[in-house]
Amino acid sequence: MDTEIRLIRSRDNAQVKRLIRLASSSRERRDSGMTILDGAHLVEAYVRSGGTTEVVAASASAYADAHLRALFDQTPARTRLLLADSLITRISQVVTSSGILAVVRTPGMRSLPDSIGNCLMVEGIQDPGNLGSILRSAVASGVGHVFLSPGSAFAWAPKVVRAGQGAHFFVSIHENVNFSDLPQRIRAKIVATEPRALQSIFEADLRGPVAWLFGNEGTGLSAQAAALATERVRIPMPGQSESLNVAAAAAICLFEQVRQNSGKA
Repeated sequence: MDTEIRLIRSRDNAQVKRLIRLASSSRERRDSGMTILDGAHLVEAYVRSGGTTEVVAASASAYADAHLRALFDQTPARTRLLLADSLITRISQVVTSSGILAVVRTPGMRSLPDSIGNCLMVEGIQDPGNLGSILRSAVASGVGHVFLSPGSAFAWAPKVVRAGQGAHFFVSIHENVNFSDLPQRIRAKIVATEPRALQSIFEADLRGPVAWLFGNEGTGLSAQAAALATERVRIPMPGQSESLNVAAAAAICLFEQVRQNSGKA
């Protein structure tokens, strides 16, 4: 950059204090409508999506690295901060920080689309890693919308964002959705997984758009959500395990749909 940036060394700096609060407090993230992207991969993904960050910050060590300095300089940002390594370490929530992070605005409440094709309806998911992995699979398989019920983990929490590996910026995420508002908008079969379903996922016709229903890690789908399904399928498990992790189940379902729609079913 042409303009020299002053190195901030004090944790009492107002901007540093704000970053620490944002990184450590879910209430601060919800109240401010912002979250932190921690690491070069997430910052790069956000830049590819065309977004402008509120803040991009780098440690002194990261700024000395040519690749990270170029990323810092080229990231659209309203504010740029160069921080002492100890401050980045205090802000970062990962064990080994890459030394660069960004603050971005999270989407507010979105209006429900009038017409919905491929989508996921995820009820009461609690584990941040599971939710992030589901979002990652959704983007990889070409799903356009993910709907989360009330009581689900906050989609923009840093742990979810890290698990999503940039998926958040390429799918429309709708939070606190009453699933009963969706069937009249969905232009697809609504499919739920059920261990006792007669039809295997590999026997089901998944060509065309599908709205997938997935439930809580422990209790599965509520009776109200399960009643929305127009079809039920099971994932064959010849081994000793009685159930699959919900993120693994979602990936299997989504990519069986991809396989069938590839014309090689």
